[in-house]
Amino acid sequence: MKRTMRLLLTCSAATVLLGTTMTFAQEWKPDRPINLIVPWGAGGSTDQVTRVTAPILAEALGVDIVVVNQPGASGAIGTQEVLNAPHDGYTWTANAIANNATYSVSGLLEDTNIDDWHIYLSVANVPVVSVPADSQFTDFGELLAAFQSDGGRGVTVATAGITSSGGTAIAALSDAAGGFEYNMVTYDGGGPAAIAVASGEAMVTTQLAVEQTELIRGGRLRALAVLSDKPLLLDGVDPIPPITDWLPEMGLAPDYFGIFIPADAPAEVLATVDKIWAEKVMNAPELKAYAENFGAVFAPSYGAEARALAMPVVILEACSAMERGEAANDPSTIGIDCETRTEVGM
Repeated sequence: MKRTMRLLLTCSAATVLLGTTMTFAQEWKPDRPINLIVPWGAGGSTDQVTRVTAPILAEALGVDIVVVNQPGASGAIGTQEVLNAPHDGYTWTANAIANNATYSVSGLLEDTNIDDWHIYLSVANVPVVSVPADSQFTDFGELLAAFQSDGGRGVTVATAGITSSGGTAIAALSDAAGGFEYNMVTYDGGGPAAIAVASGEAMVTTQLAVEQTELIRGGRLRALAVLSDKPLLLDGVDPIPPITDWLPEMGLAPDYFGIFIPADAPAEVLATVDKIWAEKVMNAPELKAYAENFGAVFAPSYGAEARALAMPVVILEACSAMERGEAANDPSTIGIDCETRTEVGM
């Protein structure tokens, strides 16, 4: 079944609301360091972009932002730590927003959804299908034939877990190709998963481009396809062909990453970070450089606009999990109708 997603536009009313919040809330002046939990291992996509963005925020706020890696359970352990902490503005998290929005569907966390978070997006990322440089597979068509020839049980795929970008990417590939099987090997982050494939521990990775770029440029990984309808262009590398060359009906949606603060944090906290995001992050040259160098899309936004941009991939991942029989809870519990593939009122 062809699945198409359209990016939602921010409504003017939401923009006015955000502007009102920023106008009337008192400026927040933190008096101690902020703890920013990355619920994945060091070197992965979330860790990378967070360590680019955190110093920009720290300088503007005038306090240290301490980035702490706390991996486990596909990011659920570190995310739960933030939910359990006081919602006073001093404990934040970072992730792909689709993860935070769908942990309840996967059953990794209970009674949580996208509206538990005030959202600050920085980049959009795309998965890449790669194999070791000396792999027998020279293009995605050959790899696809191997997946389909014996059900794929002999093909090992390194990811950061079922709900990671790599985990959802290989599941989506299987769906689009008629349902092949595969042997997933999980690591504490996308970076370690990509390194494992480059080292020959696994045959394939479907993690994000930003986690693989240096290994591809260094000749240790061979990129076969990008999960996009357009080629991925990286300096010093031949264009990576789009997956639609082989699976033209595959449903695709950009995967947005950023920093999230509990939505019920004090209003002055959210208003102050909104203002910094708008003035400092939205045009940050260091974030632009990171996106250009690592194959990400520079796409900062916050608040209502960020939520609207996130919903297509949230809906895609939640409904795909249900269709594969991997959902512990129906997506309707987080306000998603999978028959229409739309968001409905809670």
